[in-house]
Amino acid sequence: MFTGIDEVDWAALRHAYGSAEDVPGLLRGLASADPAERETALDGMYGAVHHQGDVYDSTLACVPFLLALVASGEVADRAGVVELLVSIGAGSAGAENGAEDGPRTPAREAVRAGAEVFVRLAGDADPAVRRAAPEALVRCLDEPVRVLALLRERCALERDDRVLHALTESLGLFVRQHPEHAAGALELLTAQSTAPYGPALRLAALGQLADCAPDRLPPDLVTVAVELLRERSARRSTGRHGVDCPHAGTLASRLRRLRPSDEEGSQLLRTLHRGLGDRLDERTALLKGQLTSPDAVDRCNAVWMSAGLFREWRADWAEPVTLIGAQLAAEESRLRDAAVSVLEDLFELAAPAADDIAALVTSRPDLWVRRWERGAPALGGPLKALARTGDSRATPVLAEVLAGPVVPDDLGHVIGHLGPGAAPLAPALRRRLGEVAPDSDGTFERAVPLLSALTALGDAEAVPEVLRLLRGLPVRLRLRDAVMEAAVRALEAFGSAAPSLVTPVLRELLETEYAAVAAGALWSVEEDASAVLPVLTRELTDGTPRRRAAAGVLARLGPKAGAALPGLRRMVRAEDVWERVSAACAVWRISGEGELAAPVLRTAWTENPYTRRTITACLAALGPASAPLHDLLRAELAARRRHLASPSGGFGSHDVVDDERLVRACGEVLGSA
Repeated sequence: MFTGIDEVDWAALRHAYGSAEDVPGLLRGLASADPAERETALDGMYGAVHHQGDVYDSTLACVPFLLALVASGEVADRAGVVELLVSIGAGSAGAENGAEDGPRTPAREAVRAGAEVFVRLAGDADPAVRRAAPEALVRCLDEPVRVLALLRERCALERDDRVLHALTESLGLFVRQHPEHAAGALELLTAQSTAPYGPALRLAALGQLADCAPDRLPPDLVTVAVELLRERSARRSTGRHGVDCPHAGTLASRLRRLRPSDEEGSQLLRTLHRGLGDRLDERTALLKGQLTSPDAVDRCNAVWMSAGLFREWRADWAEPVTLIGAQLAAEESRLRDAAVSVLEDLFELAAPAADDIAALVTSRPDLWVRRWERGAPALGGPLKALARTGDSRATPVLAEVLAGPVVPDDLGHVIGHLGPGAAPLAPALRRRLGEVAPDSDGTFERAVPLLSALTALGDAEAVPEVLRLLRGLPVRLRLRDAVMEAAVRALEAFGSAAPSLVTPVLRELLETEYAAVAAGALWSVEEDASAVLPVLTRELTDGTPRRRAAAGVLARLGPKAGAALPGLRRMVRAEDVWERVSAACAVWRISGEGELAAPVLRTAWTENPYTRRTITACLAALGPASAPLHDLLRAELAARRRHLASPSGGFGSHDVVDDERLVRACGEVLGSA
């Protein structure tokens, strides 16, 4: 297997972390008799030699030895090495490293030149190897007619359900990669989607057909799929994969609990959902069927499935959300945790589940605060989800948490979602802000959420504590700028109630790096253009963040900011898209020059969806004058896909709530027009 390995000058080759002199050890580790050493070696190959899909000269040098490893019947865990070769040979996405063309093409060609080994592996004695081989055949063997014949042969001979599943997925991949030879593969998939094949294989075939040949799907697809799902669940061996697992306070333990306990079932339905794409009526009906399954594992998979659906598409999700809320009463902690994780990222969209969330919050005070083995405590998921819906039942519970010995740093971030109903929390929030030492290591984590909450409540009685914090911040405090800006925005929110205290401090800040944000606050308190216009005009000549902030405040001044127009017009031509948007909005609101600003905003709207909420806010301020861009708003309202669609987005994503706010704002602008 390793003939010639010592003749390679590995020290002269490179991988993601420099010299590849450690690669021979990794290659030999892949053939070790010790399972832990094999796993570590494979991890090292992905971590350095094929880091994030990149290909290096050392990757190319490894290919002959990797091919020899998978060809040897004496090596265990060869399936992982086959998958590594497929990733190299398929030319997976990633930035090139090294020379102009890099080693990607020769590495891909080297794998394909040795692809004959995958033909033998398709019938290997190890089922795991047989599962990995079909994809390798489709991606790396450049003989489509032969590949299809091999897949057909293996489908007829194979008896292992998981290998059959892999063969079905590879047939779908074959259709997508070789459409000119697709007919035979589609016939196989169509046959596999019907009796007498088992429910898991039929679901797998339906998922592939949904993706590549939807015309071959049965007319009653949802009914068929739900029946197959339940039949599969009934056959699944009870106890092999339990839904529950022991409680533990570590983050790693929680992450393990949040993974689907039935990976195959999750993948089967995920593939079907992905294939259905924008057929939302069918996807919603399918999701409801999953969420009402008598099997808790199926419901858990459905909850995770829903997260991607909600993040990607706009629709009336009230019924699925209600069904997810019903999972909060489940005895299985894994299912309950999954439901909480999805609901807390839905914000107001989780309102149909508010009663179930409130019931969980009431019955489980131990879930109000989440404590980790290491790190600061955080607000518990159920309580966070309830507060984010805007439900007033969260207020008394938050009051109890605020009165307790341990207050999560992130509690303040949910206050704004409760609106005026959170006003009773103001005294406790002020008290907690008073306990923050301005010069402590955790000032940012503790102060910013509290300032955010007091700002949302407009609590003028907090002015003394805000000023104490602002004046006491050391120059070299970690994340000082963020704390300063949060404090200034708090003064802006309620400074007009105490101008004699606030105004002198804001005027002092006009001569600092916080001039723009301070000028915005001073304008809100005094509305004296002569005090802030010279400062803001000066700021337009500074760095990008300060120019953007200054332009935003100048837009609020409207026609009174005419003196700043020359600088803003130059800024409209800036390279940075956010600078262009800020400047264009300011020019339009100050001078009414829609012919200059509208094309800039239209281009930014299309090229960078993250700018859309900022642009919509500008159009709202312009009123009827914003009509030249109303077509963008109408198109946004007509779109079914979210503007920041991210079906695979991670936990904690604000994409859904941001999109809902954009849709609402677009409707308000058009409605007022």
